[in-house]
Amino acid sequence: PYATMTQPRPNEFIAPPECPVFEPSWEEFADPFAYINKIRPIAEKTGICKVRPPKEWQPPFACDVDRLHFTPRIQRLNELEAQTRVKLNFLDQIAKFWELQGCTLKIPHVERKILDLYQLNKLVNDEGGFEAVCRERRWSKIALKMGFAPGKAIGSHLRSHYERILYPYNLFQTGANLLVRGMSPSLHAALLMSLLHCLPHFLLYFSVKQEPTEHEEQISDKENLLSKKKDPTVDQYMCLVCGSGSEEDRLLLCDGCDDSYHTFCLIPPLHDVPKGDWRCPKCLAQECGKPQVAFGFEQASREYSLRGFGDMADSFKSDYFNMPVHMVPTELVEKEFWRLVSTIEEDVTVEYGADIASKEFGSGFPIRGGRFQVSPEDEDYLSCGWNLNNMPVMDSSVLTHVTADICGMKLPWLYVGMCFSSFCWHIEDHWSYSINYLHWGEPKTWYGAPGSAAEKLECVMRKLAPELFESQPDLLHQLVTIMNPNTLMNHGVPIYRTNQCAGEFVITFPRAYHSGFNQGFNFAEAVNFCTMDWMPMGRMCVDHYRQLNRYCVFSHDEMVCKMASTADTMDVALASAVQQDLNAMVQEEDELRAKVNKMGVQQSQQVEYDLLPDEERQCSKCRTTCYLSALTCPCSPGQLVCLHHAQDLCCCPPSNLTLNYRFTMAELYPMKEAVTLRAESYTDWVSRVTNILEDRNKKSSLEELRSLVEKAEVKRFPQGDLLLRLRAVTLDAEKCAVVAQQLLNGKRQTRYRSGGGKSQSQNLLTVEELRTFVRQLQNLPCSIRQAPLLQDLLTRVDDFQQRSERLLLDEAPSPADLQCLLDASLGLDVELPQLSVLRERLEQARWLEGVQGASDRPHSLCLDTMRRLIDQGVGLAPHASVERAMARLQELLTVSEHWEERALSLMEARPHHCVETLEAALQEVERSWLRIPVLDTLTDLVSRAKIIPVWLDPLARLEALISDVQAWKESAAKTFLMKNSPYSLLEVLCPLCDAGTGSHKSKFKRTKDVAQCGWRNGARLDCLGDVERALSESKDSSSAMATLAEVRHKELESLMTIRAYNESRLLPTGDAGAFRVSGAMLQCELCRDCFHRGCLTHQDPLPNQAWLCPQCRRSEKPPLDRVLPLLASLQRIRVRLPEGDALRFLIERTVRWQHRVQQASSEGVLGETSHQRWGASSPSWSLGPQTNGVSFYMEHRSIPLQGLSPELEELMVEGLLLQVTLPETQWLYRSLVSRLAPRPHPQHSDSPSPQHSAEQDQHQTKRHVEESSERKEKAKKPRKKKPKMNKERSQEVKGMSSPTSTHTDLFPSDSDEDFTLCAAPWCREPEGKQVNWVQCDGNCQQWFHQICVGVSAAQAEKEDYICISCTQPDHNRE
Repeated sequence: PYATMTQPRPNEFIAPPECPVFEPSWEEFADPFAYINKIRPIAEKTGICKVRPPKEWQPPFACDVDRLHFTPRIQRLNELEAQTRVKLNFLDQIAKFWELQGCTLKIPHVERKILDLYQLNKLVNDEGGFEAVCRERRWSKIALKMGFAPGKAIGSHLRSHYERILYPYNLFQTGANLLVRGMSPSLHAALLMSLLHCLPHFLLYFSVKQEPTEHEEQISDKENLLSKKKDPTVDQYMCLVCGSGSEEDRLLLCDGCDDSYHTFCLIPPLHDVPKGDWRCPKCLAQECGKPQVAFGFEQASREYSLRGFGDMADSFKSDYFNMPVHMVPTELVEKEFWRLVSTIEEDVTVEYGADIASKEFGSGFPIRGGRFQVSPEDEDYLSCGWNLNNMPVMDSSVLTHVTADICGMKLPWLYVGMCFSSFCWHIEDHWSYSINYLHWGEPKTWYGAPGSAAEKLECVMRKLAPELFESQPDLLHQLVTIMNPNTLMNHGVPIYRTNQCAGEFVITFPRAYHSGFNQGFNFAEAVNFCTMDWMPMGRMCVDHYRQLNRYCVFSHDEMVCKMASTADTMDVALASAVQQDLNAMVQEEDELRAKVNKMGVQQSQQVEYDLLPDEERQCSKCRTTCYLSALTCPCSPGQLVCLHHAQDLCCCPPSNLTLNYRFTMAELYPMKEAVTLRAESYTDWVSRVTNILEDRNKKSSLEELRSLVEKAEVKRFPQGDLLLRLRAVTLDAEKCAVVAQQLLNGKRQTRYRSGGGKSQSQNLLTVEELRTFVRQLQNLPCSIRQAPLLQDLLTRVDDFQQRSERLLLDEAPSPADLQCLLDASLGLDVELPQLSVLRERLEQARWLEGVQGASDRPHSLCLDTMRRLIDQGVGLAPHASVERAMARLQELLTVSEHWEERALSLMEARPHHCVETLEAALQEVERSWLRIPVLDTLTDLVSRAKIIPVWLDPLARLEALISDVQAWKESAAKTFLMKNSPYSLLEVLCPLCDAGTGSHKSKFKRTKDVAQCGWRNGARLDCLGDVERALSESKDSSSAMATLAEVRHKELESLMTIRAYNESRLLPTGDAGAFRVSGAMLQCELCRDCFHRGCLTHQDPLPNQAWLCPQCRRSEKPPLDRVLPLLASLQRIRVRLPEGDALRFLIERTVRWQHRVQQASSEGVLGETSHQRWGASSPSWSLGPQTNGVSFYMEHRSIPLQGLSPELEELMVEGLLLQVTLPETQWLYRSLVSRLAPRPHPQHSDSPSPQHSAEQDQHQTKRHVEESSERKEKAKKPRKKKPKMNKERSQEVKGMSSPTSTHTDLFPSDSDEDFTLCAAPWCREPEGKQVNWVQCDGNCQQWFHQICVGVSAAQAEKEDYICISCTQPDHNRE
């Protein structure tokens, strides 16, 4: 079997999802019913769940193994499954049909598989029958539905098998083969002709394929019977169809009734006389029409002991799987089980010791008074709630009120399983709970469906196996039928599974269908129990049983009445559940008695039905156990019916009937009132508590919660979750009220103010603790009076923190503001982390104020004052402003002390120094203080020195220094300034301090709804003169850099506002009245303003370059390698110039911008901009938008702002503002344009079509090309594998990508239109008469400068070069 199992199968079993598994703690495990009620909301959604007890919970096994002998049930696996059993029943009927006609059925094979006759018969019937399938030629369609491959003429084989085996059986089922005596010859001939037309090959095929029989003696008897016809003393046999006795050799004699029939008179006709017994159509109908015996399990022929059954079970499993039992995986056993139950070819039989009464042999759990001697350490298991002997009769179980000991419900049953032994789909009696504990052995596999899906499961099984339910309507209550969980799941039934191991519980919930099988030899125990929540389901189950005519295990009404009789001492929670059930019972009973009285039943008598056994008070119609009332009649002694079937007892008039009742209605109503009185007090309390705990919108007071807790204690309400929750909430609210009052009274802390504004706190809450506490007060189901006051305190704390953050962000806050904020903190009894920082900043601010005051009075500044300030500054917390002030003071003090000592030594020297020596000392002082003199100061010194009619030695050096500075400024101007430029060198090098002036400013201020672009710091740096003055007055380079950084910030802010305003005017709703937009326009990439091409002079846009308007293009933008020598030469001069500071800031700004571009590329920020993502383009790209009714279009491609993130826009704007030419700027522009902007219409394209050179390129080496030193001459590249065309390029377009680059490539491709671009993103743009190139031999075939990729000319000639994008496909080129 295992070899068969290992073969791949197309319809392999797929395990359903797992059910919930719970692992209770010892506290939760102490009360089983409370824990089951806790997990019920989760577990009842799956129908079954598994509970793992704590590891230390290990009850002893108390069953008497020596006395345990049982007779197991026999289970044939393929008879268990519903659909498989239907097929087997069908084959039994077919076999019996042919056996009664003297033939032995042998199932044919098609394509090396046994033919599924049941499926074939069903498909033919679904298609309209044999005649319809033949007429419409649907046999190939049926073959496909049965899973056969097309194109192999399987349909003809199926037709032949159907004609031979199934068609005669279907004729028999319809009664067409039953012949009528004396049938007219014409009718009989017409019937035979129609059959022969439908079965042209039947006679020949059946005679050829007929199986021989071994009953030779029966054949001889048949011949003897037929030989009687030739005996003149025996009456001659006559055919019952045609009435003729001719052709005696073709005359058949029935072995059942001795009637005679010609073989050719039968329907269908027989070609030969069958060998063996033969039954005529009449006898065949009688034999096959007998009802089938209800399916059930057989008992085994032998009795087993527990040890003997285990040996047999282990031997079976190890032989079947050909491996030790403990090594067989559970998944393998599961798949093999469902394979076996679904096949008709393999017949595997197992045995199952099920429903063994624990009362006879002893439970697996220890019980009081049992045979098993319990050790002292195990005595707790005797009274444990999880002991299945105790669970049904605990106070929380409703079954305690059922007096009878119901085996299986109140008394546990034992189960001894072996591999493949199974329990079929079923629900527990009365839809109760069940709990199963596996004492030891191999796992038990469970399948379950939730109670909400019970009707769905029943409908699916009835739909898929209707034949079984026709003979057994209550089939699912017989526990003899299973169905594959995959089949149920495919029809919408939710199924869950679990493997129950030794020491684990499995709980099934009300009306939850469950089934399963055993993985091997094991021992389990199970019992039922019912909780309060089950009672409505129990009453529904009784009504369901009444419809199925199924008997009840106990009387539900009797149980409810016995519970109601103890209303005074009943648990209030149970009383609430009993009240609802009792109301429904009394109302139904009152209506039924009124109905019977209306019928005319007048006689009545009281009967104590609780003293009668159940079998004597069952309704003869629906088998319900009667308790409250029943009807009897003298004509039917020993019979009674419930009031629901009053019409079904007998035919006597209603006046003869007698109403037997247990209680009068006058007795039932007081019983109902007593339960209601007991339950309503608890119900009202539950309602009030539930509303308080659940309704957060309407909160009650703390005093009301206290009163509810007190009421529960006085009336001894159950200690359930609701009361525990109420107590916990009340306790939390009381604690919160105490803490809140302490906070408001200020008793939790002591804070005092010191002279320096310091404060000390003890036991203070942090801000987050206060916030959490306030949130906790808001989440309380009740309200406390301190909550609003604490909310106000939290609001003041938040305001203090916000003010602190704003003040601490200031570089130099005033001491008054800091002291005011510290004074405000004295009223906040909360631990504020900002206080220590504020105190430090207050000390720093006061010290800086003293330093500034001393600096403002230089004539009164002495060495003692400087020393005192330095001593005070040493004790301050570190801060940038303090450190700068300390450095200036220390430097000043050091120099002052040095020259004080030098001057004192000079003055006290003996003999005295001459005047020349003193003048030399003064000159040295001047040199020390004039380390890097400002140019204006030097010029002033030289001018004053020239007036003096005395030759001064430093004058020549100063004049040479000024000459070097002037030469440097001329070189810088030549590098940066354009011809006839209206801008100065400082204006070009500095950021735009007056952005928005000129034409930009006039246009910008025409509308008032645009944000103002004025500076935030007033007119401090409103013009170039302010910036130049600030740079000249700066004492060092760091302060100059800070000034320029401020100007840069304002430049970006103002320019972004101007861009947004200019872009908004191009929208259809924008303000375009201030300027004319029509026809071909050019849009500046920086300020986004638009211009007519005809209005510009020498401003034609270059292909694939960002176009800037005359106001935005201020310089030549030299390359960075031409700018760096200027800075180096200035540093050699050692003179601080405003232009020098501006140049240094420009270079540092350029380097930082390059780093940002590289970082954005590496982080994939550029990859997020996608044309497909935004779908819309900028208005400047629209070919013919309507702006105030005027149509215009853009001739040059611009980056649309709608598809651009603020970070990328700011990055692009700053790159365009840089007064240097960078490859990163051009690459970033091309990337954004290709990704965000759609391709323009051909008639407005800004890129001219490529012009091919008249001369063809000369063949050169693979990776070497000569490039002219003049930038405007033609550039050539070597050809490699494919011809390249030349293209004119100027100095401005060097490094630009082809306009045909797709938006999906971040780097330009090697296209035929533009091949003069190095594909390396870090291109160094080498210049000179000879530039060496190399082409990638990989997939991209792009060109690179050899110096950019680190390849020498020799390597390029001898070796193949493959770029990093081809060697690493996952490399991010961005």
